[in-house]
Amino acid sequence: MRLGVLDVGSNTVHLLVVDAVRGGHPTPMTSEKTELRLAEHLDAAGALTQAGADALVKAVERARAALEAAECGDLLAFATSALRDAANSAEVLARVRAETGIALQVLPGVDEARYTFLAVRRWYGWSAGQLLVLDIGGGSLELAAGRDEHPAAAASLPLGAGRLTREWFTSDPPGRKEIDALRAHLDEELAPIARRLRAEGEPDLAVGTSKTFRSLARLTGAAPSAAGLRVRRTLSASGLRQLIAFVTRMSSADLAELEGVSPSRAHQLAAGALVAEATMRALDVPVLEICPWALREGVILRRLDLLDGTAQTDRSAHEGPHALGRLTTTEARCSG
Repeated sequence: MRLGVLDVGSNTVHLLVVDAVRGGHPTPMTSEKTELRLAEHLDAAGALTQAGADALVKAVERARAALEAAECGDLLAFATSALRDAANSAEVLARVRAETGIALQVLPGVDEARYTFLAVRRWYGWSAGQLLVLDIGGGSLELAAGRDEHPAAAASLPLGAGRLTREWFTSDPPGRKEIDALRAHLDEELAPIARRLRAEGEPDLAVGTSKTFRSLARLTGAAPSAAGLRVRRTLSASGLRQLIAFVTRMSSADLAELEGVSPSRAHQLAAGALVAEATMRALDVPVLEICPWALREGVILRRLDLLDGTAQTDRSAHEGPHALGRLTTTEARCSG
């Protein structure tokens, strides 16, 4: 089947189209991104502004046209932190559905962590043993740990790179007092979940996923994306500390000139690096492997499990409280 995945995040609206078969890996056919930075369109009351909602509708409409052109047989459509946090989320979602025919489902943060964990488990396989998975988004930080496909512990914290940039930094580059205050906040927020995750046992493999970790790894010497998905990439705590000393002294305009940094996300890089540093420190992780699969791949894999019956027999998937069912252009949902 040809399957479309529409991910409305804090920074981008990302459409991924794959060809998927039972028992096989999903083969990407096309990928389209629209940079919206929805989280920056929230007003003082926490509601998505008219301009933000208009831009979202236009982006989803473009995605719908691309899906039709690609002749997709199924669609998985979901939204994450920005719409999850918006005070007028229900109103915006209703408008998107009325004007585009696509019903976005807001994905709970803990499910983001679970689906990302599933993707990482499938990428590395059972030989990876006890996994620890970290994912820094624009609005939230997801963490999960376990030995199975369904993590034994998973959490989502409001520690995304974009959110922290808006809430903690008033200058560009940030001042020393702002950096120190954010570091103290991160240590306080991460301590409880770090205890939970450490209680699951020492990880055999610690993994970082998604754009922030990929950018940080690239800036510390990892291979560029052009080298291919299967090239091993890592991010070390020591390399990250050295990088922070560098990027926290640079303006976002200068950071945008660095290879591996998206211009639209350059202003979030310092906060993202500080989140990565604090999380690795709290969990005593010296090195992270960088996994090319993350949330979207996890959602696809879960859909394929439902097609071939795995969800009915695999205990770890079956016990997930929000099993991802069929999502289409007329019914997008995240409960089985």
